[in-house]
Amino acid sequence: MNAPTLPTRRRALQLMAGVPMLPLGGLSTAALLQGCGGGDDASPTVSSLSFSSMAAPSLSNAAAMATTSVASSLDVKYSDGSTQRYKLAYQPFFTTGDQVPDGKGGTLLAGGYVDIQNKPIVDASVAGKERPFFSDCPDGSSLLTVDGASVAGVKGNTVFAVVQFEYASRNQAQASMYGLLPSPIAVLTLDQDKSTGKLSLVKYHNVDTSGVKGLWITCGASLSPWGTHLSSEEYEPDAFDQGALGQPLSLLQAFSKNLFGDTATANPYHYGHLPEVTVNKDGTGSIKKHYCLGRISHELIQVMPDNRTALMGDDATNGGLFMFIADKEKDLSAGTLYVAKYTSTLDASATAPISWIKLGSATSAEIKALVDGGIKASDIMESLTADPADSSYTRIVLNKKTLWVKVKTGMDKAAAFLETHRYAALKGGSLSFTKMEGTTVNVKDKKAYSAISAIKDSMVTGKSGNVPALNVNFASAINAGGVLEHALGGGQKDSAGNAINSDWVPASSKFILLGQDLASADALGNQAHADKIANPDNLKFSEALRTLFIGEDSGMHVNNFLWAYNVDTQALSRVLSTPSGAESTGLHAVDTINGFTYIMSNFQHPGDWESPLHDIVKPTLDPLIRANYKDRFGASVGYLTADPSAIQL
Repeated sequence: MNAPTLPTRRRALQLMAGVPMLPLGGLSTAALLQGCGGGDDASPTVSSLSFSSMAAPSLSNAAAMATTSVASSLDVKYSDGSTQRYKLAYQPFFTTGDQVPDGKGGTLLAGGYVDIQNKPIVDASVAGKERPFFSDCPDGSSLLTVDGASVAGVKGNTVFAVVQFEYASRNQAQASMYGLLPSPIAVLTLDQDKSTGKLSLVKYHNVDTSGVKGLWITCGASLSPWGTHLSSEEYEPDAFDQGALGQPLSLLQAFSKNLFGDTATANPYHYGHLPEVTVNKDGTGSIKKHYCLGRISHELIQVMPDNRTALMGDDATNGGLFMFIADKEKDLSAGTLYVAKYTSTLDASATAPISWIKLGSATSAEIKALVDGGIKASDIMESLTADPADSSYTRIVLNKKTLWVKVKTGMDKAAAFLETHRYAALKGGSLSFTKMEGTTVNVKDKKAYSAISAIKDSMVTGKSGNVPALNVNFASAINAGGVLEHALGGGQKDSAGNAINSDWVPASSKFILLGQDLASADALGNQAHADKIANPDNLKFSEALRTLFIGEDSGMHVNNFLWAYNVDTQALSRVLSTPSGAESTGLHAVDTINGFTYIMSNFQHPGDWESPLHDIVKPTLDPLIRANYKDRFGASVGYLTADPSAIQL
């Protein structure tokens, strides 16, 4: 393979040594796509960028199955016909449980948990081995800059990452800790080498979440167009405790005990909202919760380029596609909430138009005031588990549970923003999706994408609970899930005929990628085709690379993968493999920061064995993963880099 002639030694070095991420080097992504000029008008221009796919690791190389494995590359084709290949690799900032610099000469526990007084929560489950809890589940992340940033210890450019930690899988006695601890969230100060773009951790800062009463199961995240970290609180606790929403009140009570020191303080209506983190110039951060974007199983929000329209994932069974339109740009504290209703059948091949149902308008402050004032579920609506034989109730299905609901007089706004799932179903929204996860946007084509982790239960014909006109009907389940594409546009009206004030409203949806279930497991144990997506979760789109990145949370692949899907060529390439039993998380694609391109990638819960999925590999891989990741208590936060040894000039 012949490499192109580059115009200067400086640029050659930028493309070589320590090149970060997708190695677009010292050029901004935009400049690279326009050409490699700048000092030499004869330089070839870039014709195309593509990823070469790596093979799925196997037991012939067990070590690769037991760690983050990258054997893919980025191929750059130039106008002179030459092609340059950049081999990719993975670079962690830390593994949770490490001691990392606090920026003050001391250290902090990466992924450590604290209570409402910011004191460490101790795992005392094994006598004589007491230690602070730390997470094995890093999740949503954002990479950003702040004008005028200044942090001691930074020698190059100051870059920040915000990383949240979803939960801890278990205590030392091996009992489940899922949802029992308040989710930490941290700001990382990173020193960006001006020549190579390499990122080095300088400071780790725990964001004080006591002012928002702690965080509940923070999953996916995104970067707002105005540079803040938009977090999530998924699986909202069911205030009626009917098994119809994400989690029972018993889990909230245990969470409350660890956070507040008693089981009664935590109020279910304080959780299930959208937290927003603002990073300060000194590498600290502040947080607020928005109560007006609906109380749903928030997975990952995507704000459109208008700085007002937000499309939201809803990681639930009988979940919906929700949209929020803010009253003001760059301000999510007030606006209008909508739910989608499909007006014809959405299935494996059909394009289904959307009608939007307005649920209500509110400010965050007024909804929070209701919660702080002590509003209870029974004040808002009636939700019955048995048919009252009364036509004033509406029959709905949530989480495969049949309910009969009725809003109390004058409580529609409270219902819309605090009992959003029940209210949206009552109003006729298509609450049919099973685990609608990550959401992202392709600005150039005005397309948005949603990950549907599994197509089953309420999405399958005859399994919607006989609720009429939901219009999401697959002939049979595809447990491996798929990716849904939404066509965006303006000039739309809601179901009542009122104009929707946005040019970024989904008008229709269709599936562009589907997984493939296997009739029987393959030789390694995979229950879904290993060369296709399975249970997509995180989604991020790169405008410069014209690529949709897809991270898996699969109970069907022995190793979960990070994929790159080129929306122009429809080429699907496996980019990265996580340790067996781990989920691919923290996905964040940044086209340019100070001229460098980055893809952030974390993983969580390595060695989380499932049977029969991992029965074949577990005996070999379990000791390796325990050795690599703190006896399965640790997981990594990091990013993709280029391997300079593979670059030829």
